[in-house]
Amino acid sequence: MDTAGSSSQPRTTAHGRARNFSCRFCSAPLRTTFVDLGMSPLCQTHVRPDQLHEMEPFYPLHAYVCDRCFLVQLQEFVTPDEIFTEYAYFSSYSTSWVEHARRYAEMMIARFKLGSGSKVMEIASNDGYLLQHFVARGVPVLGIEPAANVAQAAIDKGVPTTVLFFGRKTASAIAAEHGRPDVLLGNNVLAHVPDINDFVGGMKVLLAPHGVITMEFPHLQRLIAENQFDTIYHEHFSYLSFVTVERIFAHHGITLFDVEELPTHGGSLRIYGRHAENAALPVTERVAALRQREIDDGFQTLDRYRGFDEQVKSTKRKLLAFLIDAKQRGKKIVGYGAPGKGNTLLNYCGIRTDFLDFTVDANPYKQGKYTPGTRIPILAPEAIREARPDYVLILPWNLKDEISQQAAYIKEWGGKFVVPIPSVRVLD
Repeated sequence: MDTAGSSSQPRTTAHGRARNFSCRFCSAPLRTTFVDLGMSPLCQTHVRPDQLHEMEPFYPLHAYVCDRCFLVQLQEFVTPDEIFTEYAYFSSYSTSWVEHARRYAEMMIARFKLGSGSKVMEIASNDGYLLQHFVARGVPVLGIEPAANVAQAAIDKGVPTTVLFFGRKTASAIAAEHGRPDVLLGNNVLAHVPDINDFVGGMKVLLAPHGVITMEFPHLQRLIAENQFDTIYHEHFSYLSFVTVERIFAHHGITLFDVEELPTHGGSLRIYGRHAENAALPVTERVAALRQREIDDGFQTLDRYRGFDEQVKSTKRKLLAFLIDAKQRGKKIVGYGAPGKGNTLLNYCGIRTDFLDFTVDANPYKQGKYTPGTRIPILAPEAIREARPDYVLILPWNLKDEISQQAAYIKEWGGKFVVPIPSVRVLD
């Protein structure tokens, strides 16, 4: 995530305005709107009580699709070091995500016969939520994490971690100091890098000759089909289809030899990459099948991307209609969670304390603060039991099963859960 590199990168000025309005991968001019969500603050900049009377910076949340390579992307208004040097997201606060990571580690150890002589490195390793499972099995690891506060949490649980933004330059330094990994992985980081060429190029530099790359990221096909517009926020620079990702990796000498479709984050892909020169890992049928499915679905035509903007506006109107009706009937509504996607939803729809009394989050780092832009108080989950609301709006809707089980007690007073995506729905 070293941001020095590609000239195709939109750069920031001293006033936070983007310039060089071109595709971050292929440098073609960006002309076609995917969706315009108006102005929004950075989604993880939670507001402290002493900041309530201060101005917050808002930036355009306008996604474009490249006419040449079909990469859906935001401009870069804020540099990654401003976003990620101190970060409020700790992966371990989601029990289902930690379990997902454990299953991944077990699968990779079995499939690629990893052991004490192997090396696993994770880019954007967060608080060690995943690498801890390799450590427990005796597989040497190294976390690469730009946020010092989050990296320290990993180190405290016994996961060796270096605090760096990843790119070609830092990849060379890591290889010189720690060697090259047999497995190089990254979950939900590929979309977070503004200089995607420097990032993927860095993986080519770092990976061992016969090593394997895995990357997980939300699937653009599912984002469109499931109306997941709230997963668009400034920390996510790119929105990825398989055909575009395959093109980006091939450009840097990495062949995608396998792919899995996952339920995480509303529908994600896990891609498997290797050096193009490494013919020992043949390309599976799953790669050809998914590539063809996206081509048949029009993902290499601009028409496939048009119309999403109007679809999003319709979703906003329906959600607001539900909330207005509930409040007019005297109902009490609170939120559950303070995730990045929730802040896109709240700001785009203009939902503040006139609709939600408060929201709750299991992460103590967020408790006692306020949501960016909308200034909704973030409390501990126990506040729901005290308030006894009629409706609980689940903002991290991808965790609705986990949350509805954890807070099933709202049924005691007739409370109901509501999810906003793909359209507003009261859960039975």
